[in-house]
Amino acid sequence: MDDRRYMKRALELAELGRGSISPNPMVGCVIVHEDTIVGEGYHQEYGKPHAEVNAINAVKDHSVLAKSTAYVTLEPCAHHGKTPPCADLLIQKKIKRVVIASRDPFEKVNGKGIKKLKAAGVEVVIGLHKEEAEKLNIRFFTSIQQERPYVILKWAQTSDGFVARENYDSKWISNQYSRQLVHKWRTEEDAILVGKNTAIYDNPQLTAREWEGKNPIRILLDSNLEVNKDSNLFNDFAPTLIFNSLKEEKKKNLEWIKIDMNNPWSVLRKLHERRVQSVIIEGGSQVLNSFINENCWDEARVFTSKESFEKGVLAPQIDGITREEKIFDDILTFYKNING
Repeated sequence: MDDRRYMKRALELAELGRGSISPNPMVGCVIVHEDTIVGEGYHQEYGKPHAEVNAINAVKDHSVLAKSTAYVTLEPCAHHGKTPPCADLLIQKKIKRVVIASRDPFEKVNGKGIKKLKAAGVEVVIGLHKEEAEKLNIRFFTSIQQERPYVILKWAQTSDGFVARENYDSKWISNQYSRQLVHKWRTEEDAILVGKNTAIYDNPQLTAREWEGKNPIRILLDSNLEVNKDSNLFNDFAPTLIFNSLKEEKKKNLEWIKIDMNNPWSVLRKLHERRVQSVIIEGGSQVLNSFINENCWDEARVFTSKESFEKGVLAPQIDGITREEKIFDDILTFYKNING
């Protein structure tokens, strides 16, 4: 039996949950009997059945389960959360063999699901496509292991390295397709963050208007509460957190949170407390540089256009490993999808 092929399929299924299951991890499961897939599923929505449940429910003849192998991208849970333990379900259904890509780092699961399965006489194989599985859930792993959200820096810059003109106008650096791709990214992450200047000069909505999916939590850094209350960020389209130095208040979908505004880590700690697993830092340049200077970022997505400003607001400078091939593949796939 080709374990690798079936685990690859489980990883493909897990990816389908992106943007819908946070703060839970993305998980896929494939049930195989006599080298044939008889059931498959993934975790589709936070609070709803897990991948193992959906895969088992997809099996038409449950009598074959006792002679089947389950391929799961993350260790089956061993505790009662929003749903019952998946390890218990696999044992109850007498699954004879379970292949797991990665252990779950969450304290209530870590190793306990595997231990339960082995104690029940289930054959357990661990570590198949481990790297891919952990990369898929890098947001979840970062949240659990580093107690902070996964941080994505994002900006568009001109060919000569500017993010805006001298009057802070940044329009038309990118194009329609890149803006649509950014809206897709917004549906995949928990939150999106901008600073005071971006809110004032660009008046962004920070919603996913050009892609189907949820709006991220909007975060505004406004130390002295200078952003006008007529700003688009104060509409009711999405939950909005305003980090500031002056007040604590909650009103409908808006919440003002008083913190140390001189340290980006204070923002990340507060977001972690709220179980926010990922955040896109959209700017402006001062805010992006503050996260870069404090080394609190994981990934940068930078659009570079053919446009030239000659002078203006300089783009941030970063040192890191460039993965242009991966970015190109993502954009190519995006273009293919929207063009049929």
